[in-house]
Amino acid sequence: MAARARSEERRAEILRATIEVIAERGYRGTTLGAVAERVGLTQQGLLHHFPTKEALLVAVLDERDQWDTGGGARRGDGWRLELLASLVDYNAMRPGIVQTFSALLGESVTEEHPAREFFTHRYGQVRADMAESLRDEFGGRLPGGLTPEQAAPLLTAVMDGLQYQWLLDPEAVDMPVVFRHFLTLLRGGEPGPAGRQVPRDV
Repeated sequence: MAARARSEERRAEILRATIEVIAERGYRGTTLGAVAERVGLTQQGLLHHFPTKEALLVAVLDERDQWDTGGGARRGDGWRLELLASLVDYNAMRPGIVQTFSALLGESVTEEHPAREFFTHRYGQVRADMAESLRDEFGGRLPGGLTPEQAAPLLTAVMDGLQYQWLLDPEAVDMPVVFRHFLTLLRGGEPGPAGRQVPRDV
């Protein structure tokens, strides 16, 4: 048990170091050698815990998801829409992690990519969470007539698609502002002070 605890502690240390390196060097500059040096391991020693760079980065993304969902953005089985907007704000302050997510996501669509299973499972869970959140806010139908299940992939696509546009041209695409514009579309009107729908004038 003691050896297992030490191994888990070392893995956590490696993940923290990887996040630091990503923040400093970006996705391409994050190498196994750089992370190993940061935690005082040889590259071979690092491979004992994470056999490939992709495995390490997927573990970082999984850890990121755990932090994000544990930070109050979830309510029950769903996400609160206004806190989703806050999550987009937070992502705009950590471009290295967003770059890593987006790069691995793009690569994962190829057959047998090591991150494919992670993203496939993740998107299934995220779509279910988004549908639950939309149902919580709107009931069985959104103002535009879509069901929560129909709108959930759109909400997910906007969140992740905006990240690509923002990474490519952050001066032209204000990711947090644009995401709030999309929430306004979902609600069929201007968002109120608490983020609730304000009915249109008749």
